[in-house]
Amino acid sequence: MTQPQNATGTTMPISLTELVALLVAMTAVVALAIDMMLPALDDIAGDLGVRSENDQQFVIGVYLTGFGFAQLFYGPLSDRFGRKIVIQFALAFFIVTSLVCTLTPTFDMLLVARFFQGAAAAACRVIATAIARDLTSGRRMAEVMSMVMTAFMAVPVLAPMMGQAILTFAPWRWIFAFLVLFGLGLMVWLQLRLPETLHPQFRVPLRVKPLLAAFRETFSHRLMLGYTLAGAPFFGGLYGFLGSSQQIFVGHFGLSDDAFPFAFAAIAGGIGLSSYANSRLVMRLGQRRLSHWALIAFTVISAIHAGILWSGIDNFVLFLVLLSAAMAFLGLIAANFSALALEPVGHIAGTASAVYGFVTGVIGAAIGSYVGQLYDGTATPLIVSQALMAGTALAIVFWTERGQLFQTGED
Repeated sequence: MTQPQNATGTTMPISLTELVALLVAMTAVVALAIDMMLPALDDIAGDLGVRSENDQQFVIGVYLTGFGFAQLFYGPLSDRFGRKIVIQFALAFFIVTSLVCTLTPTFDMLLVARFFQGAAAAACRVIATAIARDLTSGRRMAEVMSMVMTAFMAVPVLAPMMGQAILTFAPWRWIFAFLVLFGLGLMVWLQLRLPETLHPQFRVPLRVKPLLAAFRETFSHRLMLGYTLAGAPFFGGLYGFLGSSQQIFVGHFGLSDDAFPFAFAAIAGGIGLSSYANSRLVMRLGQRRLSHWALIAFTVISAIHAGILWSGIDNFVLFLVLLSAAMAFLGLIAANFSALALEPVGHIAGTASAVYGFVTGVIGAAIGSYVGQLYDGTATPLIVSQALMAGTALAIVFWTERGQLFQTGED
């Protein structure tokens, strides 16, 4: 692979292969801290005296909330001081909060630490996207982000298995100890190999007036506004699944703790395959065509699935097949929505990425927490909610594109 170039066209001393690997590791921090927890939720609840079964979902929900809120700050900070120094400080904070989670004596302290752990991990998501935008744009950015997503999707496949493997030999606290080690390793890699990707001419002063101007500009572009608002309900449905998946698979369908990670992997694997397909197809077909068809397919499958559940048919194999089929289209939506939103605001990529992550993250986490709390011992609330949220996202995209779906535009 050729080496990427920075904003001035100067070749960077890092190959595209290593860049993708580094971006995968950065985004993996976010997923590991979510998906490794899933097999341990019952153990955490039992050990820390959680009374309500649905309250264990807050271990995921508060992390996602902190993750969403903090993204608003990392963008401006990275646009002012550069990508590298900000991500290093954030990783140090991630390590500290992971240590607190490891040693916490109470559930309330765990939730507080999880909120700040999510806030620290948010830098990885914001700055990884900003680095990709520093070095690429348009369909090339969508291709790179799809490559990242393809490799990254191995994390949700493997993370629950890794969490379950740790639980086989050690208490749940060792999952957080693993996150400490992962954060340390990533800090060393970044320090040794990543050059600064933000050119000095694009640095934005941390003054109120320019900062507000940058925020205003992000919302002044129809694409940025529309695809950000569309992403919020769509990811809300996804977050609802993350929070309640362990209860649905283990509690409702009666899977064993050892079998749960494999059921989860079947869904995550489909997303990974579609992400790879996106990286191969996006340069030829464009972000709009792929993401619009994928969103329609997700909505239709989820609506059909909801109808089947309402009719009283609640079979595990059918549930897994339909949910996996719908979720597989996520790989054709996530990277393309992000690329479309950021395309008109590349010169303030950090701030724009922060706004995108803040809106989709905070609103998505709120929706996801609400959906998770609807769990009533069946899968019906989750699937109905996913159908409604996907339909809402589709309506927003229709507005954003002025009723002209599937157009190649200038992407």
